[in-house]
Amino acid sequence: MMALVNPTTSALQQMQAMANEATIPESLDSSASASSATSPGSFTELLQQSLAKVSASQASATGEMHAFELGASSVSLNSAMIDGAKAGILFQQSLQIRNRLVSAYTDIMQTQL
Repeated sequence: MMALVNPTTSALQQMQAMANEATIPESLDSSASASSATSPGSFTELLQQSLAKVSASQASATGEMHAFELGASSVSLNSAMIDGAKAGILFQQSLQIRNRLVSAYTDIMQTQL
């Protein structure tokens, strides 16, 4: 007889397997310092890094589009459009994360003790 699989347990096991695959051994990560190897970055640091990445992507895309508009031969329309689309996707992703955080905060604040 075949055993039933609990979907929650199965999903948790898959997430743990993906997390294990995503970790980089310290011997391969030459930029890891002793303090960051012992504790992961705080949520605030991760959020700031993510927002900085979005901002840099938008600035790069804007600069590339401006250079294309001015007729720079080193910038093609394809690369400018792709970089603009990537920046838009990163912005939408950060907006969705923000919306989910606000929703979670609202849910927590409405919880009665």
